[in-house]
This record gives sequence, C-alpha cells and structure tokens, in this order.
Amino acid sequence: MATLPSFNEVKIGVIGLGYVGLPLAVAFAEFSPVVGFDIDETRLTQLRDGIDRNGELDDDDRARLKDAKLTWTSSSDALKDCNVFIVTVPTPIDESNNPDLAPLRSACNMLGEVLKKGDTVIFESTVYPMTTEEVCVPLLEEKSGLKFNEDFFVGYSPERINPGDRNRRLKDIVKVTSGSTTEVAEFVDALYRKIIKVGTHAAPSIRVAEAAKVVENIQRDVNIALMNELAMIFHQMDIDTQDVLSAAKTKWNFLDFKPGLVGGHCISVDPYYLTHKATSLGYHPELILASRRINNRMAIFVAADVIKTMAQKGISVLNSRILIAGLAFKENTNDLRNTKVIEIAAELRKAFAMVDIWDPMVNGDEAQHEFGVTLIERPKAGDYDAVVVAVPHDEVLGEKDQFHSWLKSKGVLYDVKGVLGRSESDGRL
Repeated sequence: MATLPSFNEVKIGVIGLGYVGLPLAVAFAEFSPVVGFDIDETRLTQLRDGIDRNGELDDDDRARLKDAKLTWTSSSDALKDCNVFIVTVPTPIDESNNPDLAPLRSACNMLGEVLKKGDTVIFESTVYPMTTEEVCVPLLEEKSGLKFNEDFFVGYSPERINPGDRNRRLKDIVKVTSGSTTEVAEFVDALYRKIIKVGTHAAPSIRVAEAAKVVENIQRDVNIALMNELAMIFHQMDIDTQDVLSAAKTKWNFLDFKPGLVGGHCISVDPYYLTHKATSLGYHPELILASRRINNRMAIFVAADVIKTMAQKGISVLNSRILIAGLAFKENTNDLRNTKVIEIAAELRKAFAMVDIWDPMVNGDEAQHEFGVTLIERPKAGDYDAVVVAVPHDEVLGEKDQFHSWLKSKGVLYDVKGVLGRSESDGRL
C-alpha cells in the first residue's frame, strides 16, 4: 500500500478558486506550497494582482495573494508535483432540479491524469451521500490506472463558507473531516487542524460527512419555509408576522428563524441533492420538497404583496416606478447566485411597473451579464411610487434616512426582511 506524505512534504493543489477554494488556498499557504487551479483566466489575473472580486478575504489574506508559496494557474501540468488535492468546484442543479455533477466529474477526470501513488484527493463540494465513493472514485481510478485505497486515497470535508459573514470566516468555523481509511481520516483531520483555529470534528465515514453537509442546509430550508408559510397565513388575517415572532421567541426553546427569500448556492440547491438520492432509492421526501416549493414561491408572494400594499394607498402598479434595493442573494455579499430578487423584479414588470434595481455591493457588469439588468448608481429623490428594501446590506441600511425621500408624496416603503421598525415601513413579511 502507498504511504501518505509527512506534513513537511505536503504540497496542496486547490481545484476551484471561488468563495470556498480561495480562502483555503491562502490559509494552507501559511505552512505549505499551494497551487491554485481555476479555468477562469480573468479570475487568475486578478489574483496575481492581489484582487479578490468576491470580497471574502480580510486585509491580511488579501496581502498574501502574492505569497511566494502560492501559484495561480489554469494548467493541470502545474498540479503534477502536488500530493494533496482539494476539490471545491460548484455542484449546481439543472433546470429540472436534478444534481449537475458535470463540474465535479470534469475535476475528477483532470485529476486522474496527474494522480500518483500516495496522493490524496479531498472533496469539499456539496454532494449527496455516497457521491465520493460511487462517482468520484471510479473516475479517478479509470483515468489514473491506480487502485483506490492502495495507490491513492480520498477524503471529504464539507465546505461551510458563509458569504458575507465577516465574523465567521474559514478559520473560525469547525470543520468536519473524513477519510477513506482510518489512517487517511487522521491525516485529513490533522491537515485541517493546521488552519482551523476552532478545531475539527472527525466524522466516522465519508458518507456521514457528506450527509452532514446537506442536513445543515436542509434544516435551515425547512425552518425558513415554515416561517414563510406562517407569513402567508398571517397576511390573510391582517396580522404582522414580525410581531408574532417577537412574541413567540420569548419562550426559551423557540427557534429564531424569520421569513424571507431563500437563494444562494447552498440552501436553495443542496436539498435537491438529498431528495434526488432518496428518490433513486425509492423514498419520496415529502417535507423537504414541500419546503422547497414554499420557499421558491416567496418572490411571487412578495411582489403580489407590494402591489397589494400600493393599491391600499391608492397607487396603481400600472406604469408605476418601483425601486428594489439589493440584488445579491443575501446581505453584505456581492454574490448573485440563485438570487430571488430578480424574480420579484420580473413579477412587478409583468404588472407593467417600471423597475429600477440599486445594489452598491454588486458589480454592474456581472448583473448585466447574468440577468441583463442595468443597475442604477444611486436613487433620486421623489422618483418612486414604491421602494422595496429586498437585501439589507450595511451599505443599503446606511441610506435608511433617505428611503422615504426617494418616494413620491404617497409612495410605499416595503421591508422584505423586517429590518426596519414597524412604523418605518408600509408593508413587510
């Protein structure tokens, strides 16, 4: 059986330099040479210039982008000297909400060409349980000609990056680890302990680690769906949902979830990975899929409630001007993946409203490329029949005193996430 490298021999290749891979590459470069691989040449050029367009690195980490231990490349040849590979490629869903493993398969095929005896491949991409063993390992064996757990090894350590969170970064979040043998599991765990300040949790198997990741996000999805359904019910009763939740959470064991839009690359995607696998095994996951349906229709509900609130003040949506503040999928990030805000805009436009979108954190070129949307630079006073505060970035709330000034004389201020006081807005979830 091949032997694992000692830690002073480790050279790490990180495959995929997005929200997950880049922080890992920078962190591991503090003690080991690291090759960061990505197919996006623009991204690589920016990294060589010390620029992180995602804004997820702190000042110290950005300063290390030009560290001598870091190599940025799109050439698989540059990975040949690595002996530990960490795969952080995206795992999206297709139009039918089925897992799209194409990026993961592509990464495995590429790594199979450079894999050597004694190498370890660690996967961080979110998958359904058994993916590593049933999908990734066979591809690595086929392309490399090596034998699993004799010539090469695998591990799984699910990513827990929270875009926009400045208080809980990579080093501040407990890392779940696992490996294909007991020795590999100990190696992977020890590897991550070098960069994770708060420690690790060694799962008993790769399957457990894979399942833990999808469960983390499914739990949030289900709880938010409950709050969203309650909000839709209470709106029919003319009861303020935020008031109800403020009262309910005075009980010690009440879970403090709030209604809202569920987008992004995790909560709105990961549940479909587990439901896909469950369905293939003959089990129909009713609660998980029902939660997905509820959360997926919240953008339509918000748009309808904005229109209703406008009507209550005698404002016709027809030919009205509406400002949506925020386009990213959540506050304090520029991440547009699966944002539901664009669906609110689409629904309002179906009602023949003229919609402007303002987001001081989002790159205008990216918004144009992804959605064909031209962001406005700054709202003007007295321009709008309604202002919808959809994504309460700190930069957006910094303009809170100006919200009413952007409205016409009897305009509507709608607060999607309930961040304003009850008396400050005309409507909220």
